[in-house]
Amino acid sequence: MYLDYYKKLLGDIPQFMKKYLDTPSLKRLQKVAYFCGMDYASKDIYNFREWISRYDHSLTVALMTYNLTKDKTASLAALFHDIATPCFSHVIDYMNKDFELQESTEEYTEEILSNDKYLLECLKEDNISLEEIANFKKYSVVDNDRPKLCADRLDGIILTAIGWTKDITKEDIYNILNSMCLYTVDDKQEIGFNDPNVGYRVLELSDKIDKYCHSKEDNYMMMLLSEITRIGINRNLFT
Repeated sequence: MYLDYYKKLLGDIPQFMKKYLDTPSLKRLQKVAYFCGMDYASKDIYNFREWISRYDHSLTVALMTYNLTKDKTASLAALFHDIATPCFSHVIDYMNKDFELQESTEEYTEEILSNDKYLLECLKEDNISLEEIANFKKYSVVDNDRPKLCADRLDGIILTAIGWTKDITKEDIYNILNSMCLYTVDDKQEIGFNDPNVGYRVLELSDKIDKYCHSKEDNYMMMLLSEITRIGINRNLFT
């Protein structure tokens, strides 16, 4: 399994992070599929190679961030950066007319975290404020504007190439993780590669993903599921 191989290359979970994996609001993401509800479509339409959850993505972004920075707070911000993701992920952004930026649910991040008593206890033990975790955009290594590369975006390329486009090899994953490094650009940290060939390969993978994700077919499917979701909410079909 490519996902297991990828996680193995990222290394062991740091000791300080382990207790945070039991956070109720984070564990919810184990049941939230990564590919925006398309994971539940007929295999004749979407035939994903592996089932990947938002929890998987949160963990791998956190491990990537820690490997690059050894910064505990930034790594925890990475771990919880998708905490507000709803059941169909970015489908909700289509429903909210935010299909370009896809950030409409992020405003609930701090609210969700502040209501997680277990998380607050963990943060208190580690003398870390909630604001430092909730405001993940302050860490450019975690989240950065396009086309700059950050852990969230690079991990997204790897996971999507594993599960959806299925054109990434284990050698690709190994090379990406072993050549990535941090650069400072315009006073912000940005992920780059010390081997130009790896950088070009990441661009190839990203270009193919963009063609899939921004195709008319995928936009139609996302809009269709967003309309189904909207109707379900209006009719109180969801509990």
